[in-house]
Amino acid sequence: MIPFSPPRIDERTIAEVTAALRSGWITTGPRTKEFERRLAAYCGVEQVIALNAWTNACELVLRWFGIGTGDEVLVPAYTYCATANIVLHVGARPVMVDVKDDFTMDLEAARRLVTPATKCIMPVDIGGLPADQEGAMRLAEDMRTVFQAEGEVQQQLGRMLVLSDAAHSFGAHIGARRVGAIADITGFSFHAVKNLTTAEGGALALNLPAPFSNAVLYRHFNVMSLHGQSKDALSKMQAGAWRYDVTMAGWKCNMTDLQAAIGLVELDRYDSETLPRRKAICTRYSDAFAGDQRFLAPSFGDAAREGSYHLYMLRLTNASEDQRDAVIAAIAQREVSVNVHFIPMPMLSVYRGLGYRIADFPNAYRQYSREISLPVYYDLSDAQVDQVVKAVKEAVTEVMG
Repeated sequence: MIPFSPPRIDERTIAEVTAALRSGWITTGPRTKEFERRLAAYCGVEQVIALNAWTNACELVLRWFGIGTGDEVLVPAYTYCATANIVLHVGARPVMVDVKDDFTMDLEAARRLVTPATKCIMPVDIGGLPADQEGAMRLAEDMRTVFQAEGEVQQQLGRMLVLSDAAHSFGAHIGARRVGAIADITGFSFHAVKNLTTAEGGALALNLPAPFSNAVLYRHFNVMSLHGQSKDALSKMQAGAWRYDVTMAGWKCNMTDLQAAIGLVELDRYDSETLPRRKAICTRYSDAFAGDQRFLAPSFGDAAREGSYHLYMLRLTNASEDQRDAVIAAIAQREVSVNVHFIPMPMLSVYRGLGYRIADFPNAYRQYSREISLPVYYDLSDAQVDQVVKAVKEAVTEVMG
Protein backbone atom coordinates (compact mmCIF):
# COMPACT_ATOMS: atom_id res chain seq x y z
CA MET A 1 0.00 0.00 0.00
CA ILE A 2 1.35 3.43 -0.92
CA PRO A 3 0.63 5.70 2.08
CA PHE A 4 -0.60 9.26 1.71
CA SER A 5 1.92 11.36 3.62
CA PRO A 6 4.21 9.70 6.18
CA PRO A 7 6.75 11.96 7.92
CA ARG A 8 10.43 11.73 7.10
CA ILE A 9 12.00 10.15 10.18
CA ASP A 10 15.54 8.91 9.55
CA GLU A 11 18.63 8.24 11.64
CA ARG A 12 19.59 11.90 11.68
CA THR A 13 16.20 12.82 13.14
CA ILE A 14 16.42 10.06 15.73
CA ALA A 15 19.95 11.11 16.71
CA GLU A 16 18.91 14.74 17.28
CA VAL A 17 15.89 13.79 19.38
CA THR A 18 18.09 11.42 21.37
CA ALA A 19 20.59 14.21 21.93
CA ALA A 20 17.79 16.44 23.20
CA LEU A 21 16.64 13.75 25.61
CA ARG A 22 20.17 13.27 26.91
CA SER A 23 20.70 17.02 27.30
CA GLY A 24 18.17 17.24 30.09
CA TRP A 25 16.13 19.89 28.22
CA ILE A 26 12.88 18.35 27.00
CA THR A 27 10.58 21.36 27.44
CA THR A 28 11.17 24.83 25.95
CA GLY A 29 14.91 25.38 26.00
CA PRO A 30 17.94 26.19 23.84
CA ARG A 31 16.82 24.13 20.84
CA THR A 32 13.47 25.89 20.69
CA LYS A 33 15.15 29.30 20.84
CA GLU A 34 17.61 28.30 18.10
CA PHE A 35 14.74 27.00 15.97
CA GLU A 36 12.98 30.35 16.37
CA ARG A 37 16.11 32.29 15.36
CA ARG A 38 16.62 30.14 12.28
CA LEU A 39 12.97 30.33 11.27
CA ALA A 40 13.10 34.14 11.49
CA ALA A 41 16.23 34.25 9.33
CA TYR A 42 14.67 31.87 6.81
CA CYS A 43 11.45 33.88 6.51
CA GLY A 44 13.22 37.23 6.49
CA VAL A 45 11.50 38.66 9.58
CA GLU A 46 12.77 39.97 12.89
CA GLN A 47 10.90 37.59 15.16
CA VAL A 48 9.31 34.14 15.07
CA ILE A 49 7.83 32.40 18.09
CA ALA A 50 7.47 28.61 18.01
CA LEU A 51 4.41 27.15 19.72
CA ASN A 52 2.67 23.79 20.03
CA ALA A 53 0.26 24.10 17.09
CA TRP A 54 -0.98 26.48 14.40
CA THR A 55 -4.36 26.53 16.12
CA ASN A 56 -3.21 27.76 19.51
CA ALA A 57 -0.68 30.13 17.96
CA CYS A 58 -3.25 31.90 15.81
CA GLU A 59 -5.87 31.94 18.55
CA LEU A 60 -3.37 33.86 20.69
CA VAL A 61 -3.15 36.43 17.88
CA LEU A 62 -6.91 36.97 17.81
CA ARG A 63 -6.97 37.36 21.59
CA TRP A 64 -4.00 39.77 21.55
CA PHE A 65 -5.76 41.90 18.92
CA GLY A 66 -8.83 42.12 21.14
CA ILE A 67 -11.22 40.21 18.89
CA GLY A 68 -14.31 38.95 20.68
CA THR A 69 -18.09 39.04 20.88
CA GLY A 70 -19.68 41.15 18.15
CA ASP A 71 -16.59 41.10 15.93
CA GLU A 72 -16.21 39.46 12.51
CA VAL A 73 -13.27 37.73 10.85
CA LEU A 74 -13.14 37.04 7.11
CA VAL A 75 -12.17 33.44 6.29
CA PRO A 76 -12.44 31.38 3.09
CA ALA A 77 -15.21 28.79 3.01
CA TYR A 78 -12.69 26.30 1.60
CA THR A 79 -10.19 25.54 4.34
CA TYR A 80 -9.67 23.23 7.29
CA CYS A 81 -12.05 23.94 10.16
CA ALA A 82 -9.25 25.26 12.44
CA THR A 83 -9.27 28.55 10.51
CA ALA A 84 -12.80 29.33 11.63
CA ASN A 85 -12.84 27.35 14.88
CA ILE A 86 -10.44 29.79 16.53
CA VAL A 87 -12.79 32.65 15.62
CA LEU A 88 -15.57 30.86 17.48
CA HIS A 89 -13.19 30.20 20.40
CA VAL A 90 -12.85 33.95 21.03
CA GLY A 91 -16.58 34.58 20.65
CA ALA A 92 -16.46 36.28 17.24
CA ARG A 93 -18.24 35.35 13.99
CA PRO A 94 -16.47 33.80 11.01
CA VAL A 95 -17.64 35.51 7.82
CA MET A 96 -17.05 32.97 5.08
CA VAL A 97 -15.90 34.00 1.61
CA ASP A 98 -16.05 31.97 -1.60
CA VAL A 99 -12.82 31.00 -3.34
CA LYS A 100 -11.26 31.31 -6.75
CA ASP A 101 -10.45 28.38 -9.04
CA ASP A 102 -7.00 28.06 -7.41
CA PHE A 103 -8.73 27.35 -4.06
CA THR A 104 -7.66 30.66 -2.44
CA MET A 105 -9.91 33.42 -1.07
CA ASP A 106 -11.73 35.63 -3.58
CA LEU A 107 -10.69 39.06 -2.34
CA GLU A 108 -13.30 40.90 -4.41
CA ALA A 109 -15.97 38.85 -2.71
CA ALA A 110 -14.26 39.57 0.61
CA ARG A 111 -14.32 43.32 -0.06
CA ARG A 112 -18.12 43.24 -0.36
CA LEU A 113 -18.40 41.57 3.05
CA VAL A 114 -16.35 44.07 5.07
CA THR A 115 -18.34 45.90 7.75
CA PRO A 116 -17.36 48.09 10.72
CA ALA A 117 -17.37 44.87 12.78
CA THR A 118 -14.68 43.27 10.59
CA LYS A 119 -11.50 43.13 12.64
CA CYS A 120 -9.35 40.63 10.75
CA ILE A 121 -8.94 38.92 7.39
CA MET A 122 -7.37 35.45 7.22
CA PRO A 123 -6.28 34.46 3.71
CA VAL A 124 -5.40 30.76 3.52
CA ASP A 125 -2.63 29.21 1.42
CA ILE A 126 -4.11 25.97 0.09
CA GLY A 127 -1.91 23.06 -0.95
CA GLY A 128 1.17 25.24 -0.56
CA LEU A 129 0.02 27.88 -3.07
CA PRO A 130 0.07 31.32 -1.41
CA ALA A 131 -3.14 33.29 -1.40
CA ASP A 132 -2.97 36.90 -2.56
CA GLN A 133 -1.48 38.14 0.69
CA GLU A 134 -0.38 41.43 -0.86
CA GLY A 135 -3.96 41.92 -2.06
CA ALA A 136 -5.23 41.21 1.44
CA MET A 137 -2.87 43.87 2.81
CA ARG A 138 -4.16 46.37 0.22
CA LEU A 139 -7.74 45.50 1.13
CA ALA A 140 -7.03 46.16 4.79
CA GLU A 141 -5.50 49.55 3.90
CA ASP A 142 -8.41 50.42 1.60
CA MET A 143 -10.91 49.74 4.37
CA ARG A 144 -9.28 51.94 7.03
CA THR A 145 -12.23 54.35 6.92
CA VAL A 146 -14.65 51.50 7.62
CA PHE A 147 -12.64 49.98 10.46
CA GLN A 148 -13.86 50.72 13.99
CA ALA A 149 -11.04 50.21 16.47
CA GLU A 150 -11.75 48.90 19.94
CA GLY A 151 -8.90 48.98 22.40
CA GLU A 152 -5.33 50.21 22.27
CA VAL A 153 -3.88 47.54 19.97
CA GLN A 154 -6.56 48.01 17.31
CA GLN A 155 -6.19 51.77 17.55
CA GLN A 156 -2.45 51.47 16.96
CA LEU A 157 -2.93 49.44 13.77
CA GLY A 158 -5.94 51.43 12.61
CA ARG A 159 -7.17 48.79 10.20
CA MET A 160 -8.05 45.12 9.90
CA LEU A 161 -5.31 42.74 10.96
CA VAL A 162 -4.05 40.47 8.17
CA LEU A 163 -3.39 37.08 9.77
CA SER A 164 -2.14 34.69 7.10
CA ASP A 165 -3.01 31.01 7.47
CA ALA A 166 0.17 29.58 5.95
CA ALA A 167 -0.21 26.12 7.48
CA HIS A 168 0.54 24.62 4.04
CA SER A 169 3.03 27.05 2.60
CA PHE A 170 6.26 27.21 4.59
CA GLY A 171 9.01 28.06 2.10
CA ALA A 172 6.71 29.46 -0.57
CA HIS A 173 7.51 32.78 -2.27
CA ILE A 174 5.49 35.82 -3.31
CA GLY A 175 7.78 37.84 -5.51
CA ALA A 176 11.17 38.06 -3.84
CA ARG A 177 9.77 37.55 -0.33
CA ARG A 178 9.10 34.30 1.45
CA VAL A 179 5.72 33.68 3.02
CA GLY A 180 5.98 35.07 6.54
CA ALA A 181 7.37 38.44 5.45
CA ILE A 182 4.19 39.85 3.83
CA ALA A 183 1.15 39.65 6.11
CA ASP A 184 1.07 41.35 9.52
CA ILE A 185 1.36 37.96 11.22
CA THR A 186 1.73 34.56 9.58
CA GLY A 187 0.84 31.25 11.19
CA PHE A 188 2.73 28.09 10.18
CA SER A 189 1.89 24.49 10.99
CA PHE A 190 4.51 21.80 11.63
CA HIS A 191 2.03 18.94 12.02
CA ALA A 192 3.20 15.43 11.11
CA VAL A 193 1.91 15.64 7.51
CA LYS A 194 3.40 19.06 6.73
CA ASN A 195 6.46 19.66 4.54
CA LEU A 196 8.46 20.61 7.64
CA THR A 197 7.36 18.77 10.75
CA THR A 198 8.06 18.93 14.46
CA ALA A 199 5.59 16.03 15.06
CA GLU A 200 3.09 18.62 16.26
CA GLY A 201 3.84 22.29 16.35
CA GLY A 202 3.41 25.71 14.84
CA ALA A 203 4.91 29.17 14.71
CA LEU A 204 4.05 32.83 14.27
CA ALA A 205 6.14 35.06 12.01
CA LEU A 206 5.77 38.60 13.36
CA ASN A 207 5.85 41.33 10.73
CA LEU A 208 3.82 44.21 12.10
CA PRO A 209 4.60 47.77 10.99
CA ALA A 210 5.68 50.64 13.25
CA PRO A 211 4.77 51.74 15.87
CA PHE A 212 4.66 48.07 16.86
CA SER A 213 7.83 46.40 18.08
CA ASN A 214 7.94 42.79 16.94
CA ALA A 215 10.53 42.06 19.65
CA VAL A 216 8.11 43.33 22.30
CA LEU A 217 5.31 41.34 20.70
CA TYR A 218 7.49 38.19 20.78
CA ARG A 219 7.93 38.62 24.50
CA HIS A 220 4.19 39.19 24.95
CA PHE A 221 3.27 35.98 23.09
CA ASN A 222 5.91 34.11 25.05
CA VAL A 223 4.16 35.17 28.27
CA MET A 224 0.70 34.45 26.83
CA SER A 225 1.78 30.92 25.90
CA LEU A 226 3.04 30.13 29.43
CA HIS A 227 -0.02 30.91 31.56
CA GLY A 228 1.06 34.55 31.76
CA GLN A 229 4.27 33.65 33.58
CA SER A 230 6.96 36.28 33.23
CA LYS A 231 9.83 33.75 32.85
CA ASP A 232 10.06 30.55 30.85
CA ALA A 233 11.80 27.43 32.17
CA LEU A 234 15.11 28.33 30.54
CA SER A 235 15.17 31.77 32.17
CA LYS A 236 14.18 30.41 35.58
CA MET A 237 17.02 27.89 35.55
CA GLN A 238 19.67 30.60 35.53
CA ALA A 239 21.48 30.86 38.86
CA GLY A 240 19.34 32.69 41.41
CA ALA A 241 16.64 33.54 38.87
CA TRP A 242 13.81 31.41 40.24
CA ARG A 243 11.44 34.27 41.10
CA TYR A 244 8.70 35.03 38.56
CA ASP A 245 5.37 36.83 38.28
CA VAL A 246 2.11 35.99 36.49
CA THR A 247 0.91 39.05 34.61
CA MET A 248 -2.19 37.66 32.90
CA ALA A 249 -4.41 34.58 32.91
CA GLY A 250 -2.65 33.12 29.89
CA TRP A 251 -2.67 29.84 28.02
CA LYS A 252 -0.29 26.86 27.73
CA CYS A 253 0.97 26.23 24.23
CA ASN A 254 4.78 26.43 24.19
CA MET A 255 6.94 24.29 21.89
CA THR A 256 9.32 21.77 23.46
CA ASP A 257 12.96 21.09 22.67
CA LEU A 258 12.02 17.57 21.56
CA GLN A 259 9.84 19.11 18.85
CA ALA A 260 12.46 21.71 17.98
CA ALA A 261 15.13 19.02 17.60
CA ILE A 262 13.09 17.51 14.75
CA GLY A 263 12.40 20.94 13.29
CA LEU A 264 16.08 21.94 13.24
CA VAL A 265 16.93 18.84 11.18
CA GLU A 266 14.05 19.49 8.82
CA LEU A 267 14.89 23.16 8.40
CA ASP A 268 18.54 22.41 7.68
CA ARG A 269 17.64 20.25 4.67
CA TYR A 270 14.43 21.98 3.62
CA ASP A 271 15.67 23.96 0.60
CA SER A 272 18.35 21.47 -0.44
CA GLU A 273 16.33 18.25 -0.17
CA THR A 274 12.66 18.59 0.80
CA LEU A 275 11.40 21.25 -1.58
CA PRO A 276 13.30 19.96 -4.66
CA ARG A 277 11.97 16.42 -4.14
CA ARG A 278 8.39 17.57 -3.60
CA LYS A 279 8.59 19.76 -6.69
CA ALA A 280 9.92 16.83 -8.74
CA ILE A 281 7.06 14.61 -7.59
CA CYS A 282 4.43 17.23 -8.41
CA THR A 283 6.01 17.90 -11.81
CA ARG A 284 6.01 14.17 -12.59
CA TYR A 285 2.30 14.00 -11.74
CA SER A 286 1.49 17.02 -13.90
CA ASP A 287 3.44 15.64 -16.85
CA ALA A 288 1.58 12.35 -16.53
CA PHE A 289 -1.88 13.97 -16.51
CA ALA A 290 -1.09 16.60 -19.17
CA GLY A 291 -3.21 16.32 -22.29
CA ASP A 292 -5.82 14.09 -20.67
CA GLN A 293 -9.02 16.13 -20.62
CA ARG A 294 -10.42 14.10 -17.73
CA PHE A 295 -8.00 15.80 -15.33
CA LEU A 296 -7.21 19.33 -14.19
CA ALA A 297 -3.77 19.66 -12.60
CA PRO A 298 -3.27 22.06 -9.67
CA SER A 299 -1.40 25.34 -9.95
CA PHE A 300 1.87 25.64 -8.07
CA GLY A 301 2.58 29.22 -8.97
CA ASP A 302 2.56 32.00 -11.54
CA ALA A 303 4.60 35.09 -12.35
CA ALA A 304 3.95 36.47 -8.85
CA ARG A 305 4.32 33.42 -6.60
CA GLU A 306 5.67 29.92 -6.17
CA GLY A 307 4.14 27.44 -3.77
CA SER A 308 5.70 24.88 -1.45
CA TYR A 309 4.38 21.77 -3.25
CA HIS A 310 2.59 20.61 -0.14
CA LEU A 311 -0.37 18.87 -1.79
CA TYR A 312 -1.12 17.59 -5.27
CA MET A 313 -4.79 18.57 -5.53
CA LEU A 314 -5.92 16.87 -8.72
CA ARG A 315 -9.41 17.60 -10.03
CA LEU A 316 -11.58 15.34 -12.16
CA THR A 317 -12.88 17.66 -14.84
CA ASN A 318 -16.46 16.45 -15.16
CA ALA A 319 -16.99 14.35 -12.04
CA SER A 320 -19.86 14.72 -9.60
CA GLU A 321 -19.17 14.39 -5.89
CA ASP A 322 -20.52 10.83 -5.92
CA GLN A 323 -18.35 9.91 -8.89
CA ARG A 324 -15.30 11.40 -7.19
CA ASP A 325 -16.01 9.32 -4.10
CA ALA A 326 -16.38 6.18 -6.22
CA VAL A 327 -13.06 6.93 -7.91
CA ILE A 328 -11.37 7.23 -4.50
CA ALA A 329 -12.79 3.84 -3.51
CA ALA A 330 -11.50 2.33 -6.76
CA ILE A 331 -8.05 3.85 -6.19
CA ALA A 332 -7.94 2.32 -2.70
CA GLN A 333 -8.64 -1.10 -4.21
CA ARG A 334 -5.42 -0.58 -6.16
CA GLU A 335 -3.39 -0.17 -2.95
CA VAL A 336 -2.96 3.60 -3.12
CA SER A 337 -3.98 6.01 -0.35
CA VAL A 338 -5.43 9.35 -1.41
CA ASN A 339 -7.33 12.10 0.41
CA VAL A 340 -9.63 15.10 -0.10
CA HIS A 341 -8.62 18.65 0.94
CA PHE A 342 -11.02 19.83 2.29
CA ILE A 343 -14.71 19.41 3.00
CA PRO A 344 -15.79 23.08 2.82
CA MET A 345 -16.74 24.39 6.24
CA PRO A 346 -20.40 25.14 5.39
CA MET A 347 -20.86 21.39 4.82
CA LEU A 348 -19.69 20.46 8.34
CA SER A 349 -22.33 19.85 10.99
CA VAL A 350 -21.07 22.51 13.39
CA TYR A 351 -21.25 25.25 10.76
CA ARG A 352 -24.47 24.04 9.17
CA GLY A 353 -25.94 24.30 12.66
CA LEU A 354 -24.80 27.93 12.80
CA GLY A 355 -26.67 28.74 9.60
CA TYR A 356 -23.94 28.50 6.95
CA ARG A 357 -25.06 26.97 3.64
CA ILE A 358 -22.80 25.56 0.95
CA ALA A 359 -25.19 26.93 -1.71
CA ASP A 360 -23.82 30.38 -0.84
CA PHE A 361 -20.31 29.27 -1.86
CA PRO A 362 -20.76 27.63 -5.26
CA ASN A 363 -17.12 27.68 -6.35
CA ALA A 364 -15.92 26.19 -3.08
CA TYR A 365 -18.32 23.30 -3.64
CA ARG A 366 -17.39 22.97 -7.31
CA GLN A 367 -13.69 22.63 -6.51
CA TYR A 368 -14.23 20.30 -3.54
CA SER A 369 -16.66 17.97 -5.29
CA ARG A 370 -14.10 16.86 -7.88
CA GLU A 371 -10.83 17.10 -5.90
CA ILE A 372 -8.52 14.20 -5.01
CA SER A 373 -5.21 14.77 -3.19
CA LEU A 374 -2.48 12.39 -4.31
CA PRO A 375 0.48 11.21 -2.19
CA VAL A 376 3.41 13.63 -1.93
CA TYR A 377 6.27 12.97 0.49
CA TYR A 378 10.05 12.92 0.43
CA ASP A 379 10.52 9.14 0.26
CA LEU A 380 7.96 8.58 -2.51
CA SER A 381 9.88 7.10 -5.43
CA ASP A 382 9.37 7.84 -9.11
CA ALA A 383 8.16 4.26 -9.59
CA GLN A 384 5.55 4.80 -6.88
CA VAL A 385 4.46 8.07 -8.48
CA ASP A 386 3.90 6.15 -11.71
CA GLN A 387 1.95 3.51 -9.78
CA VAL A 388 -0.29 6.24 -8.33
CA VAL A 389 -0.91 7.70 -11.78
CA LYS A 390 -1.79 4.28 -13.16
CA ALA A 391 -4.20 3.62 -10.30
CA VAL A 392 -5.92 6.99 -10.75
CA LYS A 393 -6.35 6.62 -14.50
CA GLU A 394 -7.63 3.06 -14.19
CA ALA A 395 -10.05 4.07 -11.43
CA VAL A 396 -11.46 6.96 -13.47
CA THR A 397 -11.93 4.69 -16.47
CA GLU A 398 -13.66 2.10 -14.29
CA VAL A 399 -16.06 4.62 -12.73
CA MET A 400 -16.60 7.17 -15.49
CA GLY A 401 -15.70 5.33 -18.68
